[in-house]
Amino acid sequence: MATKAKTKSSKRSSSNSSKKKSSRANSDKADFLFGFDTRAWTSAIKTAPARQARTGHRGTVVVVSETQAKRAFSVLKSQLGAPLAKWQDEQLKSWLEGRRGEEVFSLALRDGPVWLLKVTETVESIKESGGMKAGQDPLAKSGFAKVRDAAGMVYLAAKAAKLEKLVLDFTHASREELQAFLVGLEIACYAFAEVRGYRSSAWKPQVVLLAPSNLEDAKELKALQTEAGRLGVAVNLARHLTNLPGGTLTPTVYAELARKLVSDLPGVRVDVWEERRLKSENMNLLLAVGGGASSPPRLVHISYRPKDRGAEKKPVALVGKGVTFDSGGLDLKPSSGMRLMKKDMGGSAAVLALTWWAAETGIPLAIDSYLALAENAVSSNSFRPGDIIKAKNGLAIEIDNTDAEGRLVLADAMSVAVNQKGEDAPGCLIDLATLTGAIKVGLGAEIAGLFTNSDDLAREIYDAGLKRGDLSWRMPLFQPYRRSLGSPFADYVNSASGGFGGAITAALFLEFFVKNEDKVTVPWAHLDIYAWRDGASGAWTEGGGSGQGVLALTEVLGRLVQGKWAEG
Repeated sequence: MATKAKTKSSKRSSSNSSKKKSSRANSDKADFLFGFDTRAWTSAIKTAPARQARTGHRGTVVVVSETQAKRAFSVLKSQLGAPLAKWQDEQLKSWLEGRRGEEVFSLALRDGPVWLLKVTETVESIKESGGMKAGQDPLAKSGFAKVRDAAGMVYLAAKAAKLEKLVLDFTHASREELQAFLVGLEIACYAFAEVRGYRSSAWKPQVVLLAPSNLEDAKELKALQTEAGRLGVAVNLARHLTNLPGGTLTPTVYAELARKLVSDLPGVRVDVWEERRLKSENMNLLLAVGGGASSPPRLVHISYRPKDRGAEKKPVALVGKGVTFDSGGLDLKPSSGMRLMKKDMGGSAAVLALTWWAAETGIPLAIDSYLALAENAVSSNSFRPGDIIKAKNGLAIEIDNTDAEGRLVLADAMSVAVNQKGEDAPGCLIDLATLTGAIKVGLGAEIAGLFTNSDDLAREIYDAGLKRGDLSWRMPLFQPYRRSLGSPFADYVNSASGGFGGAITAALFLEFFVKNEDKVTVPWAHLDIYAWRDGASGAWTEGGGSGQGVLALTEVLGRLVQGKWAEG
């Protein structure tokens, strides 16, 4: 008896010690991530029987799957278990018949508010009915995006009502709808000031889930929750990094943060190139951009090599612009243009978040990620208009404008990526960058400009973005505009002085760096992003860093595993 008791006590002690170590590890991780916790809140949501979900003061989300309005009304009346006023009956019927044109319909009941969610016409339903017709929106919201954004609306309403319990009745929902709602909840609960401790911690109610009846077992449900949680955390991680001030997230701090974030994950190796290495590798463009700052530039190379590979055997190269603050350099920005320039590393934030997601998920796809980190500051060491700098690939670049610095840091990093040899040679290269104001003028904040030399890669990125509500639109690499990048003193200038087609000429400049030393052009896509939301919308319950590109490219990477990309 004594021996057994001792054994149990030992096990308990070991378990408690393990929990303390785990808690300490998570605390340390949040510490170097400036308060951000990579554990998903939504992964801990528990299922419960229907009778338990109907107790206490609560808010309830009910997914309506029945398409026939009369039958849906009858099912809902039974499902709600509470009488409705006559006027509520009439409004509910009107909503079910599609006359109100809204995805979410709210009811105030005795036991608390109810939000009914019914996904109407989506891009998927348009395709199923025979494809796009004249006048239909080619960027229409997907079902995933509609449910994801509905989660943000519900979260804010439930928070305002200070509910203690939120019941998710997804009994008749699809797996995709549950995943989208959980992703939306995870995104919605992020608040920068709360994460940093400037305000009280975010409101999180007890959440009870009535899972879809088509899920086979608890294991499948847990896998879905874990997947949704990681997606939401990846978006929020990119948002958090983008929100950090430029004086906090300097290139050297950022490089160390990236190392700590992923170096302990399976299959990951991190290599940080400091100044000496950058000089020996002729990374002169990156060095020039970062030369005026007290915190020197860095190139972070993260190599992810899983034990198993899917259909795509070649690595995917991801390159992110990481200008931690952009003053414009000697071509100084006006104060209004400089105000949000802490976000000029939003492309690298998305790449780091994607890399974390891939390694956490264990996706069977080799990935090489490159973060080109520099601060474009003003000092006696700043590079100057008229300077001629030799890029890593040997091209001589005349500086036309020091505020066209993002393409310079990307260029050297892209040269490193395309020149990997043997099994490390990339199958494709995707770069993300807050590169031009011109693309925002044309497409706005929520649609990335997509430039690519591959029709297949263009199709996958566009379609993946459409599915996940992380949109892009293909723009032309109009070759005659190359002439505006000519220089009488060097091979090219870094910025066309004409003023028109700025997003195109920036992409054309990057295209000079997608050919390797053997003169082989790598399939390449460039996403010109905003990486910011000027206000709250959808699942994003506050403005700030948006994590643009993360949802679309997680979907793209998943497709590459399955060998869906023709050129792969």
